[in-house]
Amino acid sequence: MYMCISGVYDHKFVFLSLPKLQKIVGLQSEAKSRIWNNSSFPCSFNFKKPILKLDFLTKAASASSLSGSGAEWNEQVLVKRKKKTQGVAGIDQDELQDPTHLADPDSSFCEFNGVQLHHKICDAVEESSRSQYPHMVEEASSSQYPHFAKRVNFPMILLHGFGASVFSWNRVMKPLAQVVGSKVLAFDRPAFGLTSRINPVEHSSPVSQDTRTLNPYSTMFSVLATLYFIDFLKAEKAILVGHSAGSLVAVDAYFEAPERVAALILVAPAILAPFIAQKVVKEKQGGRDNQIQESSLDSNNPDNPFLRICSLLSKLTKYVAEAIVSMVKGMGGMINSLYKKALSAILRSAFGVMVVRMIINKFGIPAIRNAWYDSNQVSDHTLQGYTKPLKVKGWDKALVEYTLAMLTDSASKLKPPLAERLSKISCPVLIVTGDSDRLVPPWNSERLSRAIPGSYLEIIKNCGHLPQEEKAIEFVSIVENFLLRVFGAAEEAHLQAVT
Repeated sequence: MYMCISGVYDHKFVFLSLPKLQKIVGLQSEAKSRIWNNSSFPCSFNFKKPILKLDFLTKAASASSLSGSGAEWNEQVLVKRKKKTQGVAGIDQDELQDPTHLADPDSSFCEFNGVQLHHKICDAVEESSRSQYPHMVEEASSSQYPHFAKRVNFPMILLHGFGASVFSWNRVMKPLAQVVGSKVLAFDRPAFGLTSRINPVEHSSPVSQDTRTLNPYSTMFSVLATLYFIDFLKAEKAILVGHSAGSLVAVDAYFEAPERVAALILVAPAILAPFIAQKVVKEKQGGRDNQIQESSLDSNNPDNPFLRICSLLSKLTKYVAEAIVSMVKGMGGMINSLYKKALSAILRSAFGVMVVRMIINKFGIPAIRNAWYDSNQVSDHTLQGYTKPLKVKGWDKALVEYTLAMLTDSASKLKPPLAERLSKISCPVLIVTGDSDRLVPPWNSERLSRAIPGSYLEIIKNCGHLPQEEKAIEFVSIVENFLLRVFGAAEEAHLQAVT
């Protein structure tokens, strides 16, 4: 076996057998600075200038002895370069782990419909644990209202937004537990945090009572998981707190089981608020149409043959129109089915997964910084908390499945639009937003508060999309005042009625 050693003078190349190379290296102790003559090589060269020194050959020999051959050594170099280019948002993708190996000491897991849900629970803050968050407990505790904790007596469930996890509630969980005087639970929705990633194609989830098969990455799955945790906490009702996209889950959970929701707290809600003015105009227009229709019915005379012919033609036209609409709907259903299959094939392909990785790598960390009012306040600890789920096996494919579930969700189409149902919410509602939210503008929250009757709106100054992180103390105080206003007044009215 021969090795080609390049880098010599006069553009010459030296071919040495491995035994001869090792023999030459052995001469280093005797003549380290010696320049070899013509007899040391199997062929003649121009030696006007020195060719190689022993220290260079020593490095070459050691490299060959470690890797076995030059080809293997080159492969090792390529692997090292490949590892450097595989990071996503600073997370090495060659060392992905099971979620349970990344769990915190206070993490817990429970199974719901075949999915291992990661969650954390905080009970009411005790004296022994106050030293962990002294600034939070002192400034945002229920000491101002000594009997308030006994009045609420409802647990609280926290629902994070897109790309977030239980980590986003880290600063307020214990203070909120102190406020409500009960347990506060936060869990990672599927595709996020440390909840297990599964393949929905291979996953056969149990069928519910209404024979619906659950897609673990659908909104309905998160809704039913929320209701499951209310039972898990052994409570009849719970206060649901949703942030950003988690607000949609909270509202849908209310409509799924309104008797299980004591109150809704929507933080920077990613819910498109309806245009109230347009709704009023449509209602007025509908009233005028009804009046016209009634007047036209009054003018009909069944004895008039001309009107009979018109009536028959109208019915015939109606049947033909219904037949055409039915045919178009059938074609639309077929096209929609083909669209879903094509979209699923593209996103689930290697190309789709690569695009997801590229997007997270390019925009992941900038999006976190952009969510804050002052990006300079985003610490390394915060970035590590948000990028930690990128260490979970299958995070990229799970994100693809989540995107697919959102784009092809057919369950939501069977219900009336959410904008039309907001006015039917009857439980207490608090909406909290930052005045400098770049992701969900404050004006949308203002419109949303007008669409939900009796809701309260609080706008935090100098705050972005994450009030529970940027302005944790102020956020807890706002929640406390809201619960006191709602449940405290109800308790006082109950006491007055009893006395």
